[in-house]
Amino acid sequence: MSLTFTLDPAVTPELRDGLLGLWADVTNAGGAVGFVAPATVEDIRPELVRSLARLAQGHSRLLVGHDEEGRVAATAFLTFNSHRLMGHWLWLYTVMVHPKHQGLGYGRDLLAAAADAARGIDGIEAIRLGCRGGLGLERFYASCGYREVGRVPGAIRVAPGEYRDDVTMLLTLR
Repeated sequence: MSLTFTLDPAVTPELRDGLLGLWADVTNAGGAVGFVAPATVEDIRPELVRSLARLAQGHSRLLVGHDEEGRVAATAFLTFNSHRLMGHWLWLYTVMVHPKHQGLGYGRDLLAAAADAARGIDGIEAIRLGCRGGLGLERFYASCGYREVGRVPGAIRVAPGEYRDDVTMLLTLR
């Protein structure tokens, strides 16, 4: 069993609903994807709408992994850097694999597909992503070729009095 990845799929109501469900399921399983559990699809919907607007404006591209049953199982947004001196790298946002598919290598597959997609974009030489410290994500991304290039201690507040580091990781593509 493996995932089928598509770059820039048509944004249909089914895809939108699949993305919302994935995002909620990942959040509620403890995933560090911009929300803190518990979160509903209605909590997440405004952020997805903003992400889809960036797609429509050409500021981002969407990579989606579907499972064998055609359900959205993984996703990442490749977002272009608009600063004129930093257009040679892009951001990878909202990197998610559905909890029922975790531990099967699909996260590595998703990151490899994102790197392949980025290599196919003229002028892109690197990918940056941010992750929440304290969850072992830095080790996972490092095992996929990323290296830590920055850390802001306590920059993410997940609850009153509970802080996590904001860690920046970089993958050089050349």
